[in-house]
Amino acid sequence: DKQTLVDDVFHKVARRYDLMNDLMSGGLHRVWKDALVSKLRPPRSARPSHLLDLAGGTGDVSFRAVEAGGSGVRATIADIN
Repeated sequence: DKQTLVDDVFHKVARRYDLMNDLMSGGLHRVWKDALVSKLRPPRSARPSHLLDLAGGTGDVSFRAVEAGGSGVRATIADIN
């Protein structure tokens, strides 16, 4: 029953996750995510590279990393929700 409740909450907020973070952090969460992707330095080549994102939530950080990298960058996002 608890897992069903958690799933329901997650599905209700997932679309507005970034908006909620914008309001709570004053937009700083976007700066933090950009800084994290900068530190990850995904390869900007076709060389295969795979990112494993645990507790990735909506996957927004992984999507940024894939976008910042080259055509060889892939990501797997795992989240209990």
